[in-house]
Amino acid sequence: MPTTDPFETRADEYDEWFEHNEGAYRAERTALERALPDRHAAGGSDADHPHALEVGVGTGRFAAPLEIPIGIDPAQTPLPRARERGVDPVCAVAESLPVADDAVDLVLFVTVLSFVDDLEATLSEARRVLTDDGTLVVAVLDRSSPVGQVYQEHKDESPFYADAEFLTAAEATAVLENTGFTVEDRLQTVFDEPASIDADAEPDVREGHGDGLFAVLRARVAESRA
Repeated sequence: MPTTDPFETRADEYDEWFEHNEGAYRAERTALERALPDRHAAGGSDADHPHALEVGVGTGRFAAPLEIPIGIDPAQTPLPRARERGVDPVCAVAESLPVADDAVDLVLFVTVLSFVDDLEATLSEARRVLTDDGTLVVAVLDRSSPVGQVYQEHKDESPFYADAEFLTAAEATAVLENTGFTVEDRLQTVFDEPASIDADAEPDVREGHGDGLFAVLRARVAESRA
């Protein structure tokens, strides 16, 4: 069963990864920014950032720059860092969100689906809390990509990934569609080992999936929603 223990006991180590891999982190942020609906683009007014949350917020490394005001995470240790970055954190699990039905118009998951106990329950919860015109943005570490294959091969050597169940972008698309979403955009980035990516280079973000480790899906609640 997936565990949050490494994120409780090694929160500082997790957070420092983004400092040591700034090029990859910048590329990931750029891909997510491009996937967000226009009304959630960073830099807008508060009115342009209506109810949005990140599930699996950790230390706020993505919610903060993307100006997502609320974060949910089962690990308590990272949450003070998220709060310092301006995110309002709540300790809860993805399968049971402390959020009312139809309450938010954006839900973000960044590599979280590899760690949840129940993937379909997690996405069903996201569907429940989203408005009818809401958007779900999901990023996965694509197991089918060249770097993803390396991650899969060596995941037992990492305290963070040993219990992860890496998905392919195709698998993530399938489970989204099976839980009531329609995928409308696909992006990818991180085409080399993260540590080798130049922090000063223009982020390389491409359409589609299969080549980049960091795969992003933008989806909407299907029109057939009951």
